[in-house]
Amino acid sequence: MKFIYGTGNQAKVNQVKDFFKTQKVELTILSLKDIGFDEEIEEDGKTFEENSRIKAEAIKKYCDQKGIKEIIVTDDAGLCVDALDGRPGVLSARYAGDHAPQEVVINKLLTELEGVPEEKRTAQFVCVLTVIMPDGESFTVRGETKGTIPQKPGTMGKLTYNPVFIAEGFDRVMSEIPDEELGKTHREKAFLEVIKEIQKREKK
Repeated sequence: MKFIYGTGNQAKVNQVKDFFKTQKVELTILSLKDIGFDEEIEEDGKTFEENSRIKAEAIKKYCDQKGIKEIIVTDDAGLCVDALDGRPGVLSARYAGDHAPQEVVINKLLTELEGVPEEKRTAQFVCVLTVIMPDGESFTVRGETKGTIPQKPGTMGKLTYNPVFIAEGFDRVMSEIPDEELGKTHREKAFLEVIKEIQKREKK
């Protein structure tokens, strides 16, 4: 199976490849750099689904112009905190301003949650993937990891919000748990669904 993953970040490409090492799926993943795509995409949607689709359609338009006929997969992801009406949500990457340090982002989140009791600090990591097949057919899948936000951050590092997210079934924040112990994350769940859907369509 071969597809274009809508990112220029090689670390994200490698992460997705790692998801499928045990799935017996032979994957070739092209990044945006591999296809020469360097355009700025304005992600002004109000939902993860809208932003993911905006990216997918921009890349599809570019591929059509260049004669590239591959499956396109794009994502949008973030943290949704129930007590904050779903914030930071689609603004997760810009929650405390563009390129804000991890500590600044986490301090802003915990400040907004001051006074919120443990039982109401529920949250979800969300990943939405949009897929456009070479014939133009498209579909969307959504993966979630449910959990809670602690009163204080754990070990800093890894992804931005991992030090303040305790996934269901664990007693430590995600930044303190080895990847192999975490099980399937929201992104991995979404990609597994994508592979199943692509395989169904390719068999028709």
